[in-house]
Parts: sequence; C-alpha cells; structure tokens
Amino acid sequence: MEDKRNREQEPARKAVGLVPRIGALAARTGLDWFLLALIGMIVLAYLWPQGGLDYKPLSLGDIASYGVSVIFFFYGLRLSPEKLKAGLSSWRLHLVVQFSTFILFPLLIWPLHTFFEGTQEELLWLGTFYLAALPSTVSSSVVMVSIAGGNIPAAIFNASISSLLGIFITPLWMGLFLTASNEGFDLGSIMGKLMVQVLLPVVLGILLHRFWGSFAERHKQKLRLFDQSIILLIVYTSFCESFAREMFSGFSITSVLVLGVAMMGLFFLVYGIITGVSKLLGFKQEDRITAVFCGSKKSLVHGTVMSKVLFPDANMVGIILLPIMMYHALQLLAASIIAQAAARKARIAEE
Repeated sequence: MEDKRNREQEPARKAVGLVPRIGALAARTGLDWFLLALIGMIVLAYLWPQGGLDYKPLSLGDIASYGVSVIFFFYGLRLSPEKLKAGLSSWRLHLVVQFSTFILFPLLIWPLHTFFEGTQEELLWLGTFYLAALPSTVSSSVVMVSIAGGNIPAAIFNASISSLLGIFITPLWMGLFLTASNEGFDLGSIMGKLMVQVLLPVVLGILLHRFWGSFAERHKQKLRLFDQSIILLIVYTSFCESFAREMFSGFSITSVLVLGVAMMGLFFLVYGIITGVSKLLGFKQEDRITAVFCGSKKSLVHGTVMSKVLFPDANMVGIILLPIMMYHALQLLAASIIAQAAARKARIAEE
C-alpha cells in the first residue's frame, strides 16, 4: 500500500523539484520576470495609454529621462579600470567582436531597405536597423561567456567598450536614414543630448569608481532592478504614444510573427559568421566562445534609453523598439541553450 502511494506521488515530487531547477536556470541566463514584465507593459499601454500621455505635474517620460542618466552614472561607477586592463591583450578578438557589433550587423540589414521602402513595414525595417546599430549587452554577455567557459576578462572588456562606442556609432548609423527622412532629426543636437544624458554620467561614474565602486558592486542586484524599472517605464510610455496614435493599426499578426522568425534567423546568421571567422583566425576555444557570445548580442538597455533621444517623433518609438525587444528575448533563449551545451561539452572533455 505504501509502495503504491509512493509511486503515485513520484511524478508530483519530480514536477515540484523541476520548478526550482527551471528557476535557477532562468536566473543564470536572465530569463526572469523581466521578459514577462516587458510584455505586461505593452498590454498595459494598450489598455491604458492615457497613463503615459499625462504630462502634469511630471510626466512618466520626464522621470524616465532622468532615470537614463542615473543608469549610466552607476554603469560608469561599476566600470573597473583594472578589469579593462586585464582584457586588453586579446586585440584580434576585440576587433572581431566590435566589427561584428557595429559593421557586420548593419551591413546585413541595410540592403533590405529596398524591399520595404515606401511600405507600412518600413518602420519595422528601421527598428531592425536600429537594433543592428546598437552596442552589445554587458551583463548577459559576460554571464553566457562564464557559463560556457570563455575568456571572461576579454568579455568584460568588449562589453564595456562596446557600450561606450555605441554612444557615438549608433547615432551615426541612424543619421544615414533619419536625416533624409525626418526634418526633426538634427545629428549635432542629438549628439549633444547623448553627451549630457549618457556620456557625462558615465565619465563621472568612472572618475568616482575608486571611491564608490565597491558600493555599486555590493548593490549591483538592486541597481539592476532600477535599470529594469526605467526600461519598463520607457517601454510603457513609448507604446502608449504608439497605441494612442494607432500606429500599429496597419500591422497584422503575421507581420509580427515573421519579424520574430527574422530576429531568430539574424541571431544564428551572425553567430555562424563569427564562428567561421574565429576558426579561420585560429582562436583558442575560450576566445571563440567570447567572440560568438559578445559579437551576436544586442543591448536592450541602450536600445530603450537611446530611443528617447534619437527619435523625435514619440509616436513611432513603440514600433522602433519592437525588433530589439523580440531579439532580446530570443537571444537570451538561444544563447542560454548554446552556453549550457558548451559547458556540458567542456565537462565531458575534462573527464
């Protein structure tokens, strides 16, 4: 009788035991509440767009703008010069990662403009090109490299340098199209705003690293929560504007699904190209891992915060952000599976 009861309860115990394991994997790879919260913000904006359009006494957009500067101040505060120096030696690896991030990605998307020019989907193409021009992620790239057994100092160096270069390179790429198509786009003015809102806080944070860097490192989880909260606020206000002006009315579910498939295809295409180049250059396994994970990722943080400065027409920002939001979710899923597989392969090889 007792054996029968134990057999009946065994599936339930396995199911219960599976939950924390899934949660642990999600925590390691960044697949946590944040992705669901992003979807929740879009749904909330659809149901209650007025919340993001109320400008009195202080708009949510203004709060988000101030939050952007705080995000980059703490980013600079946590940027350790010692860790950057540790990754300087692998210069060929750095060139591959930065070339992939800022040259390969845009060159893959740019030629497709011909097929979308003058159509309703041109905004989705612009959002995809914006994604292609963005810098690499910081935290998730380093986490994936760590899980897969890659070169962690080089990953920290590349992710950090990519974030700083993106402040200048992303607006230059976007200026190629926005200057011609949008009379409100002033590259000089935008670079000035980015200097004040992004670069100045980063530099200030770096200068204060020796005094407060340890404080920022101790509270990095709380700071990450603050970063995510500001991103959610920007996503909500952006989609409020887009839904209120019915910017999505011309897009079908099929268009969104095709976009999702295209984002996954883009990830694996870049991943495959970097893998091939890394082998041709004779990279060691750990450097190859760092190249593919750092060179194929794109930063949702930079995508959301820079959109407030780069796109003067707030109505279209929700559509512009859609590709990077989809790519962010898909890159975490794909990269986490690949990283776990690489870690298992390394353990088997050691045994």
